[in-house]
Amino acid sequence: QVQLVESGGGLVQAGGSLRLSCAASGLSFSSYGMGWFRQAPGKEREFVAAINWSGGTTAYVDSVKGRFTISRDNTKNTVYLQMHSLNPEDTAVYYCGAPRRYIATRNRDDYGYWGQGTQVTISS
Repeated sequence: QVQLVESGGGLVQAGGSLRLSCAASGLSFSSYGMGWFRQAPGKEREFVAAINWSGGTTAYVDSVKGRFTISRDNTKNTVYLQMHSLNPEDTAVYYCGAPRRYIATRNRDDYGYWGQGTQVTISS
């Protein structure tokens, strides 16, 4: 079955950086776009970034543009989220997702597979 395993979260000070990883198995990874979402306490899960199957096309929510970079390594079945200039508003559980129909979108309802999430906490 499909498994997505996130890692790399932690506690950092405002202005710091983190790199999240999501290792995928049980699917033809290089055929799938992938997405990163996050969920803060009391809020809905929101789109953060997406990448197409080849890595040639990416998309970001406005609040992270210029600070976060999504990338992938199809030889390692892994998608990454490099995060810089972190601020307390970035505090959330970060999830990677694989869509039901190969195309990664901004809509969480299009995703059929999720990891367990990794906590990112930014202190001020």
